Amino acid sequence: MYTLNLNQMTQQKFLDEYWQKKPVVIRQGFKDFFDPIAPDEMAGLAMEEQVESRLVHKKDGQWQAEFGPFESYEHLGTQDWSLVVQALDHFSEEAAEIIEAFRFLPHWRLDDLMASFAMPGGSVGPHKDNYDTFICQGSGKRHWRVGNNGEHVEFAAHESLLHVEPFEAIIDVELEAGDILYIPPGFPHEGISLDTSMSFSVGFRANSAVSVFSAFADHLIDTEQGTQLLTDPSRKVVTNSGAVSNDDYASIKSQVQNLLDDDTSFKNFTGQFLTAAKHELDIMLPDEPFELTEVSNLLNSHAIKRLGGLRAFYFEDTVEQGLCYINGSELEFSPDIADGVKLLCDKVMLSPNDLSDWSHNAAFVELVTVLFNQGYWYLAEVE
Repeated sequence: MYTLNLNQMTQQKFLDEYWQKKPVVIRQGFKDFFDPIAPDEMAGLAMEEQVESRLVHKKDGQWQAEFGPFESYEHLGTQDWSLVVQALDHFSEEAAEIIEAFRFLPHWRLDDLMASFAMPGGSVGPHKDNYDTFICQGSGKRHWRVGNNGEHVEFAAHESLLHVEPFEAIIDVELEAGDILYIPPGFPHEGISLDTSMSFSVGFRANSAVSVFSAFADHLIDTEQGTQLLTDPSRKVVTNSGAVSNDDYASIKSQVQNLLDDDTSFKNFTGQFLTAAKHELDIMLPDEPFELTEVSNLLNSHAIKRLGGLRAFYFEDTVEQGLCYINGSELEFSPDIADGVKLLCDKVMLSPNDLSDWSHNAAFVELVTVLFNQGYWYLAEVE
């Protein structure tokens, strides 16, 4: 278990002073930190088809980027290269534990846990991101420089690498195991490994209005909503046929606005949109389907755990009506078990003690049985 230490700063003070405002170094944010995954194991993951990975290095002084899966790393030598694996929380239970330290932020803002292994001199170059990130230093040391936000010219150092031009640093530090560097969106930064090192980045992404509108349009098409034509049966004669009157403009705008004002529809879209997996899930279906009686007994003796990377959310009002959202789909359940569903969404792991009020509730056991058989939750040993 990783416990976040903000050095006598409360979580709310961090949010008030730094979140989306300015970067900060949190020395020993994780005391006695240890790498949750070995470099060899991470390199093995990057050889698998379903894992999103990238190698960044230089050849003849020019930046290079390659995307996995990889077959070998021997040609890269012993310096100046870096291996990045996205969505490590989908494939490593131990690494996913790092995310739990940041539960003071809503989970719908989470993007993923990224891991980086680097040889001495390894880096992905100077760049800026469009998300908040907590860079947690693992084994080894890295030198980090962070610039102020503002106008920073970006350019393609490689067709797959967007870099920024040289910047003046407002933070210039070496990070050791357990140190954390928080960087808000838009602040240019560069990390260079001083020796063989690992780092783990917890990213929190926000969606642009364009991405939400685009996804909403797709949702409307898929659900055959918004197909009604604009009507104007009370049309009056016009003298300027080239003009779009204020009333006509208002009608066109209202046609779109009505779709957004339909809370039932837009909330359904939002729940599906926010829970859709951003990276492939490592789903392992049970060998044999679980039975209701079996699950009821197991909940008394085993912890249950949510699949790594699985997104499960609810809205504060509609959960009481028996609605939540899991992996991009709306899920209906009995309103009587709303508090139990909140537990499933709020916590990655639930112990038999957490479930004592629910293990004999027929509706809850039926729901958990479905989730087990979908591979979304699974049995875990009691910690």
